[in-house]
Amino acid sequence: MILTTTHNIENFNIVDYLGIVTGTAYDSSYSSKGDKMSFKDMFSTSKYYEKYAIGLEFIKEKAFQNLKDNAKKLGANAVVGIQLDIEPVANSTTLLVSITGTAVKVEE
Repeated sequence: MILTTTHNIENFNIVDYLGIVTGTAYDSSYSSKGDKMSFKDMFSTSKYYEKYAIGLEFIKEKAFQNLKDNAKKLGANAVVGIQLDIEPVANSTTLLVSITGTAVKVEE
């Protein structure tokens, strides 16, 4: 599946617009694949940012997979005009990642 932030794909023609699709995911920003940050690591700036970055990448991957699954359900082979939004959930360590785009069918 082709994913792009642009509204067209070079060397491909969009033959059908199938609708807007989203992919969302949320989890603690301090864990990835069940590996949580220790209390001690929270006071180490480098470990804190490293765990945060790994956790965010894991959440984004889940959201992109959900986006692709939703596009496939519509019969799409590409998603164009992708926008990514990352929001912290109030009073928690949870991040919400929401990805939106237009599901399309393309041909070379």
